[in-house]
Amino acid sequence: MTQTPKTTASSMRTKAADVAQDVKSNAQEAATQAAEHVKGQAEQARIGAADEMSSVASSLRKAADDMRGGSPQERTVGQLAHSLADMSDTLRDKDLGEMAADVSAFARRNPLMFLGGAALVGFAAMRFGKASDRTTIGGTQV
Repeated sequence: MTQTPKTTASSMRTKAADVAQDVKSNAQEAATQAAEHVKGQAEQARIGAADEMSSVASSLRKAADDMRGGSPQERTVGQLAHSLADMSDTLRDKDLGEMAADVSAFARRNPLMFLGGAALVGFAAMRFGKASDRTTIGGTQV
């Protein structure tokens, strides 16, 4: 039995629609998997950052204990250690969506402080990047 041109065109349209639907669902599935992967990586980075902050807070606490009791330096370093420990706990306890909402709310309430903090973080990141970029081997800079 031979197909008429109308039947052939209809059949091709149906096949094209089926292929388009398959491509669409494959793309959605790939996007979902990529989003889950990125979310997992972000969660690992968040936990790693919280652990690192906790470690720095412990080091600062130890340094404060080694200083003369009651001195301004000891109080300042102790307060810094306490603040870092609190930030570490907050970072560990909140998910990324909650933290983003908190940062956004803070930025709306205190735009100058937010911009100043962002600038400080940028400067610190640049200094850290420059410092880690300088590698020495056998006393010579590579």
